[in-house]
Amino acid sequence: MNKDNFAILMAGGVGSRFWPVSTQKHPKQFRDLLGAGETLIQTTFRRLTSFVPAENIYILTNEEYHDLVQEQLKEVNDEQIVLEPVMRNTAPAVLLAALKIRKRNENAVMIMAPSDHWIEDESAFKNDVQLAFETCRREDKIVTLGIKPTFPNTGYGYIQFENNSEEKVRPVKKFTEKPSLEKAREFLRKGDHLWNAGIFIWNADFIIRSFSRNQPELFSLFEKGNSVFNTSEESDFIAANYELATDISIDYAILEKEENIYVIPATFDWNDLGTWGSLYNEVEKDMEENAVLNARVLAKDASGNIISSNKNKVVVVEGLQDFIIVDEEEVLLLVPKEKEQDIKEIRNKVQKKFGDSLG
Repeated sequence: MNKDNFAILMAGGVGSRFWPVSTQKHPKQFRDLLGAGETLIQTTFRRLTSFVPAENIYILTNEEYHDLVQEQLKEVNDEQIVLEPVMRNTAPAVLLAALKIRKRNENAVMIMAPSDHWIEDESAFKNDVQLAFETCRREDKIVTLGIKPTFPNTGYGYIQFENNSEEKVRPVKKFTEKPSLEKAREFLRKGDHLWNAGIFIWNADFIIRSFSRNQPELFSLFEKGNSVFNTSEESDFIAANYELATDISIDYAILEKEENIYVIPATFDWNDLGTWGSLYNEVEKDMEENAVLNARVLAKDASGNIISSNKNKVVVVEGLQDFIIVDEEEVLLLVPKEKEQDIKEIRNKVQKKFGDSLG
């Protein structure tokens, strides 16, 4: 296995559209949503270790999830857990990790990957990432993995690529954030757009130089800590400086400004597991197309529902079609599946009325 291969796992989000199972205290990446016997972050970590040494995988997460990471990923040491004292989006976290990694290995090539995605064909994923690694090892490029769209999803970003080449690594023409339904349909018709899975590969030195060009203030803020990175003094530096960082995503900070960006159309199936509906698509259903998670269900005249309980509870459902039904400790949620995008706002309203502890 190539010792120059590194990974950063993004594990700081709350996953509020998976509320009430995913909460501020225990977000979805630390849950076994698929009933696979391991949590999403454990699955992602194991997937990465097929081509990245375990000691080269860094976990970027919020301070309050330190114990959850230690508990679920016993292979990592404290130096590999990069804690954000405050949430500042993805760009500051990526720069911090890249500086730490380059200090360890100036030849490092790294993948930035979300910790909570579902990928069935792990062998195909490995092949695509290794192609990206080899590309970035040779050249100063940012490579992303794009997913061939299967329907006009308005909840994903899209990547437009040069479609006049048989090369596996295609130049990116444009990134588009979540489009309207009309735009998404147009993208599918044109055939030169892919879903943005948020998976990026680059060599550590190039991404740091890109920050120095495109985000000079952020670069200056973190670069002055280079002497203490990977030492016992690092945590004090982060505590004193991280909150001063610009709150900005890697997309706006770097991707919209760089020219050397390429995409590999992925050869694997992918789901970002961003909503209850996306989870419904990946789990087994009964004869009436009900998806049942951690529950014992008696259903009558009920179909197309996703039913979840946290204690193998008996759930009786009659006369409901296409609902999200979640029984989780202090919260019982019943929402039509077509309203799944409203769950984040429902969570906010519950917190406002009944207290932050329920979110």
